[in-house]
Amino acid sequence: MAFSLNKIMLIGNLGQDAEHRFTQNNTEVSSFSLATQNSYKGKDGNWVNETTWHNIVLFGASDFLKSNLKKGKKFYVEGRLNKRDYENKDGQKVYITEVIADKFNIIPLDSAGGLDNYNNNYSQQSNNQVPIDSSEKEEDDLPF
Repeated sequence: MAFSLNKIMLIGNLGQDAEHRFTQNNTEVSSFSLATQNSYKGKDGNWVNETTWHNIVLFGASDFLKSNLKKGKKFYVEGRLNKRDYENKDGQKVYITEVIADKFNIIPLDSAGGLDNYNNNYSQQSNNQVPIDSSEKEEDDLPF
């Protein structure tokens, strides 16, 4: 089997309050858009700010996290890129690219707009992940 990696990490601001719904299998899904910024110098030497919008999908968010998925809040999202398509009511094929989030952190800002010391992590453990036993002690005498 060939090695591959599908990993994306984003820090940005929510574009609108998240939408919450349930799938046919009664799994809770939250979805929202996240804006990231890229800055570069244009041909004229002036800085240009470019905003990119990302569609984020989050399964099984806690009530606390859902209550904080509000427009303008800053978040760190880690997950995988997913592409899907469907036919709309006019029979046209619609293509969607989205990030399926498996780690999600609120980045609180203080009143001056700087980072606060508060941290709230959300991590979704997939079926193929094994919890790491942090109780094992590292050896002090390494063979190299």
